[in-house]
Amino acid sequence: MTGLAGSTTSMSPSTRQVWNRVRGLLLALALIVVAGIAMAALRSDDHHGRLDPRSVDRYGSRAVAELLKDRGVSTRVVTTLEDATGAAGPGTTVLVTAPDLLTDAQQQDFQSAAASSGGRTVLIAPGPASVGTLVPGVDVGFPTKVSLRGPQCDLHAAVTAGTAELGGERYSTDAPGADGCYPADGLPSMLRIDGPAGGDTVLLGSPDILYNDRLDKHGNASLALQLLGSRPELVWYIPSLDDPSAAEPADGERHDGGRDTEGEGEGEAEDTFFDLIPGGWLWGTLQLAVAAVLAAVWRARRLGPLVAERLPVAIRASEATEGRARLYRKVNARDRAAASLRAATRTRIAPRLGVSSAETHSPEALLPAVSAHLPDGARDTRELLFGAPPADDAALVRLADQLDALEREVRTS
Repeated sequence: MTGLAGSTTSMSPSTRQVWNRVRGLLLALALIVVAGIAMAALRSDDHHGRLDPRSVDRYGSRAVAELLKDRGVSTRVVTTLEDATGAAGPGTTVLVTAPDLLTDAQQQDFQSAAASSGGRTVLIAPGPASVGTLVPGVDVGFPTKVSLRGPQCDLHAAVTAGTAELGGERYSTDAPGADGCYPADGLPSMLRIDGPAGGDTVLLGSPDILYNDRLDKHGNASLALQLLGSRPELVWYIPSLDDPSAAEPADGERHDGGRDTEGEGEGEAEDTFFDLIPGGWLWGTLQLAVAAVLAAVWRARRLGPLVAERLPVAIRASEATEGRARLYRKVNARDRAAASLRAATRTRIAPRLGVSSAETHSPEALLPAVSAHLPDGARDTRELLFGAPPADDAALVRLADQLDALEREVRTS
C-alpha cells in the first residue's frame, strides 16, 4: 500500500528507549561492583593467607599473635629471605610457614644465617624437599594423621602443654640432645635440635596448633606460646614467589645472602593495579561480560515481519483499535498511524466512488473520482488522502476528524 510504504518510523526501540530500559540494570551492576570493591578494601586487612598472623580466618594465626603480644612478644611479618635472615639473632624466633617453598639456594642461605644466629628457628611441616638442607642429620618419615597426642618426652614446653593436636610429618635423628615429642608409630611429630651457636631448631609436623579455630583446643595454645614466645621478638616468615631471591642463580653467578648480585642496583618494576588482582577474578569478570553481551543480544533481537493469523478468541474491534493506537503512541509512530487511517479511508470510499480495488490506493485513479463526487474545490483531497505525516499528535487528531468528515460526505453525496 502506498501510504504504508512511505512511512519512515521504525517499530524498533530507539536509542533513548533502549537506554531507559537498561539504565536500571546498569545502575544495579555498578552498585554491586562498587560495593564489592568497598567491602574488599575494608576487609583486606583482616583476610590474608593461611598461617598469616594478620588473618582472622579459620586457618589464620591472628589469635596466637595477639596472645604473644599480651606476653610482651612482638610479631613481625616478612616475605623475603633478606628480611628473615637479617632479623635472625639471639633474641629472635624465626618461624618459617612453608619451608618446602624455598629454593635450594634460599635454603642454604637461610640455614647458614639461622645456624650462626643463636636464636630459635621454628619450621612448620618441613618435608623431604627442605629438611636435608635446613636441618642436616634429620630424616623424614611417612606423614600421619593429625590427632590428639601426648608429649611422651622431657621437653619442658611439651610437658607443660600436655596433649596437643599434632601429626603430619614425622622425623628422626641421631643428633645428641634432641627432643622428640608427640610420637606417632614410633617417630615424633615435633622435634627440637640444639644449634651450634646456642640456638635451636624446632620442627612441627603440622601447623594445626597455630590455627585460629584450633588454638583453644587442649594444650595447643600453651605449646604454641612456649615454642614461639621464648624470645622477645618473633619474625613470621611467609615465603613468597615474588621474593627476588627465589630466582635460582645461573652457574658462575655469585649468590650472596639470598640476593642475586648480577644487575643489582637496577630499579624494580612496580606492580600495576591488574597485577594485584587474582587471576580468578579476571576470568570471572570476563565470564560475566560474555554473559551480559549474550543477554543483551537476546533482549535486543529483532523480530521478523508480522504474520497474519486467526485469533484464538474473539476480540472487540474497539479494543483492538485502542491497543494498536497505544502501541503507535508508545513509539511515536504518527506516520504509521496516519498512513493506516488514510489507507482505511481510501479502502472504504473507493467502492462508493466506482474505483476498482486494484486502483484504490492510486492517486491518479482515486482523486479524480473524489473530485467528481465532491465538487468543493476548497478541500485539498490530495493532501488529505496522500499527504505528509502529521507533525504532532494534535495534527494527527485533526487528520482523523477530516478523514471522517470526508467519508460522511462521500456516503451522503
